[in-house]
Amino acid sequence: MPAASAPTAPTAQDIAAAQARIAPWLLRTPVVESRELGLPFAVELKLEQMQLSGSFKARGAFNSLLSLPLPEAGVVAASGGNHGAAVAAAAARLGVQARIFVPEIAGPAKIALIEAQGAALEVVPGFYPDAFARAEAWRDRTGALMIHAYDAPATLAGQGTLMKEWEEQGLAADTVLIAVGGGGLIGGALAWLGGRRKLVAVEPELAPTLARALAEGPDAETDVGGIAANALGARRIGRLAYDLARRRQLASVLVSDTAIAAAQARLWHGLRQWVEPAGACALAALTSGAYVPEPGERVAVLVCGANPAPSPF
Repeated sequence: MPAASAPTAPTAQDIAAAQARIAPWLLRTPVVESRELGLPFAVELKLEQMQLSGSFKARGAFNSLLSLPLPEAGVVAASGGNHGAAVAAAAARLGVQARIFVPEIAGPAKIALIEAQGAALEVVPGFYPDAFARAEAWRDRTGALMIHAYDAPATLAGQGTLMKEWEEQGLAADTVLIAVGGGGLIGGALAWLGGRRKLVAVEPELAPTLARALAEGPDAETDVGGIAANALGARRIGRLAYDLARRRQLASVLVSDTAIAAAQARLWHGLRQWVEPAGACALAALTSGAYVPEPGERVAVLVCGANPAPSPF
């Protein structure tokens, strides 16, 4: 029996099809330009933290559930929190049975968000890989469809719709800064843009998953920690995103937890946008000086997650 071929990254056509598929279910999130972030230049921001379930993850979740054959056992996902909430939300709206495994590090706010969507939830001691192992065991035992958080073509195609949408909204930037965890969002953006704009990957210093993989190879594993670990805490980068990043010679910068927290504060004080640490990670590259634009370079930042722990409510 021939070996199964390795998954390939989505094409621009796949992303366009995903956009048409998921559009009835999701928000077209707003774009703003601000000079209120303490920087000497205006920054364009896409406020994707306003998306259903509080993050871009809903795009990949809906695309997966709407494009893949669904078994009677439903779907299963492992998540640091946001992906699980997105899969739970999509499953509830589409009438699909879902079971979500999250590590304890997900925190009470994200756990409560998943529970509120009605999915079966199991909290697993440890970190994301521990939750993923339990999800795989559930898949093998029940036949449920695994919805991968960041390393599956349908997930990347869904996340790629964000960049397609942003361009349709008039994205004027030369350079777009995007936070990276497992690589689903940056992979989708790379797949859609195909080199038309410069992308900069931004990672916490305590979770430099992509940076280490670019230096050491796709199988490099990273110890992860810090204030954004429940969203940007993948120990190994997704292979689809890694291949795209190598092909496009993606730039990667690292930011400290202090810089991330300061960027959170700037988003609140400047725009009254309260986001989780991962949601402010890309902005932190600008506000901390980890990324300094060239004179005249127009920059944009993706704000990607709105599920802080603890919840303000």
